[in-house]
Amino acid sequence: MATTDLRPAARAGRSGGAARPVPAVTTARRRVRPARVAVNLVLLVISLLFVLPLVWMVFASVSSTASFELNLPSPPTLDNFHAILNTETTFRPLLNGLLLCGGATLLCVVVSILAAYPLSRYRSRLRRPFLYTVLFSTGLPITAVMIPVYSMFVQVELIDSMAATTLFLAASALPIGIWLMKNFMDGVPIVLEEAARIDGANAMQSLARVVLPLMWPGVTVVTVFTFISMWGNFFVPFVLLLSPEKLPASVSVFTFLSAHDQTQYGQLAAFSLVYTLPVVMLYLLLTRKLGGGFALGGALKG
Repeated sequence: MATTDLRPAARAGRSGGAARPVPAVTTARRRVRPARVAVNLVLLVISLLFVLPLVWMVFASVSSTASFELNLPSPPTLDNFHAILNTETTFRPLLNGLLLCGGATLLCVVVSILAAYPLSRYRSRLRRPFLYTVLFSTGLPITAVMIPVYSMFVQVELIDSMAATTLFLAASALPIGIWLMKNFMDGVPIVLEEAARIDGANAMQSLARVVLPLMWPGVTVVTVFTFISMWGNFFVPFVLLLSPEKLPASVSVFTFLSAHDQTQYGQLAAFSLVYTLPVVMLYLLLTRKLGGGFALGGALKG
């Protein structure tokens, strides 16, 4: 990058001298570091490892002779989609998954907001131990509690219940939901709530009319994160739901697999593409909220 310095000429012009401008040209060259090249190559390889399964899924979904190998379809066909687009195979499992994950996500987000508000705004001796408990719960694997949960569901006769499974999914997502929501809520200045209290608003009105409108991007992040984690959950509905007509799509995908080399790769790939549509649509609907940020500058003026 070349730069020219004309400041000597300006000084000479002001002093009345006849000095001519002397350009000072400097060239900066960036040296390519071997370490940076190696890091970029490693990242490129990791990216290819993630992209190749997606490419295989697209090619296999339109291939009549799909296998576990990555091959171009010749010729492309939509027979795999025609085979899976029916009520028993796709539509009912997708509806079950939307009811389970959508209901559990809504319940988790609402409870997380109500639980994060006092943790963010009030001080107590039990606040820090409770936060540590929530943080510990986020790292607890779900497989560690499924056996006692299954036993409890059997004893209280809640096994094979869509409503009970929805409640358990929401409860299992609450620790990370509360933790994330509390961090987002800390970014909203408390002075705005104090101004609302002066105007006569109570705690719930301040939360609904002041805090939530300013932290919608955070609520959107928690909603998308919670829904995606539930949408891909195979173990919980597989254990707690017994009737085939109640199983979500994350469990029904198992029907395309076989232990005797009879796996229908083309239909499996087509079903996987359809299975990703709800998550993609949810992200596209809420993507504007993700980049909205916290518009607090105008609220603090005056």
